[in-house]
Amino acid sequence: MSPFQKRSQLTTSRIRVLVVDDFEPFRAFVCSALQQKPELEVIAELSDGLAAVQKAEELNPDLILLDIGLPTLNGIDAARQIRKLVPKPKIIFLSQESSDDVVQEALSSGALGYVVKALAGSELLPAVEAVLRGRRFVSRGVTGQEVRPSCAPVESQKTEIARRHEVIFYRDDASFLKIFSRFIAAALESGNAVLFVATESHLGSLRRTLEARGVDVATGVQKGTYVPVNVEEMLSAFMVDGFPDRDRLLRVAADLIGKASKAVNGKHRGVSACGECAPTLLGEWSVGAAIRVEQLWDEVARIYAVDILCGYSYDSFQCDENRQIFQRICGEHSTVHQDQGAS
Repeated sequence: MSPFQKRSQLTTSRIRVLVVDDFEPFRAFVCSALQQKPELEVIAELSDGLAAVQKAEELNPDLILLDIGLPTLNGIDAARQIRKLVPKPKIIFLSQESSDDVVQEALSSGALGYVVKALAGSELLPAVEAVLRGRRFVSRGVTGQEVRPSCAPVESQKTEIARRHEVIFYRDDASFLKIFSRFIAAALESGNAVLFVATESHLGSLRRTLEARGVDVATGVQKGTYVPVNVEEMLSAFMVDGFPDRDRLLRVAADLIGKASKAVNGKHRGVSACGECAPTLLGEWSVGAAIRVEQLWDEVARIYAVDILCGYSYDSFQCDENRQIFQRICGEHSTVHQDQGAS
């Protein structure tokens, strides 16, 4: 029996949770995930480390979900102060950092859990359950460590995610170019072919950025290992009456992936894809169409074992009415990344 079930059967009291993260859309994502368990009650949301210490002392919560990169006082120092003032709350860190040194320092502050943000969609609730049982949980995303989440059977850790369909939320065009040029350059360097679907403006600026990094774009285009695709042309090939047609999209994707795969003399595993198909639709307020495109690209990723990276400007999700859309977008991806500049 999980601590969630036990608590609901034995008492009407709730597990009181304090959520601390200065990136508001991610904070909203965390709160939404916690709502899946009615026993979990978010009693406060904060964006500052010092405020977290003060509020923890005031409210004495059962559980604190804590980012590391916080203003005024970083999360690790905040955790140390909280443990001195109110030893009751259990602490789970949610952070982009996955290096051994950072993880060990965070856990040495008295925390029981550490979840890499990129894996929060699948690991947050298991981490909460494990920590509430008094057991340590360390994300499988931590580099260089053979540490398994303590709430999961060892056997289950042998099964990898069947596809890589990832999303990153970036701040501005400069971040977009940095992120996608790095992704594309790394894929090409590893011997993969790359499909890049973007606006005409981004196609041009990304090419210049890649060339500045020393990537021979012209040769890549000539050989077919780098395939730039205009997003408007791509959408017109499979959109019908303002909504994506599944058969058309799969045909278009199969054709592009097949040609790219031949260019690297490999099978479909030698292809990566990235860009802004669904984000373009979302920018036109075609929310349903954007979500459906993400679902179909997810199907493509599963069928052809293609690595896919989608990019959205996180500024599009700042207002309250867009929080639910943000959460839905996150839910359609295997991994969620946040631009480092967004904290």
